Amino acid sequence: MLDPGPAKKVTIHLNEDTGSRSDFLSNEIIALLLKQGVAGATLLRPEAGFGTHHRVHSGERGSDTAQHMPLRIEFIDTVQNVERFLPALQELVTDGLIEVQDTVILKVAIGTSR
Repeated sequence: MLDPGPAKKVTIHLNEDTGSRSDFLSNEIIALLLKQGVAGATLLRPEAGFGTHHRVHSGERGSDTAQHMPLRIEFIDTVQNVERFLPALQELVTDGLIEVQDTVILKVAIGTSR
């Protein structure tokens, strides 16, 4: 569980169809984050986007770019945890971008499930 105080926010930009050693890269990243005990992660699928090649990709059905959509995985964790497993994450990401920002956790509230 995260406590209020200094933390790191990590954002990974990649494409939906990017493969890795044994699966899609996004699935391997999520598995790594789970294994490393990250407090939580979010995978975001945008409506459209473009990367370094400046070719617009959209999710429109029938579009030839629909399979190459950009993805973004975000998570926040302690400075120590991020620094501990960042080398493994960097090795895993062979096509994409990893961004790390300093942040501050102001409050952690865990409600009860119904």
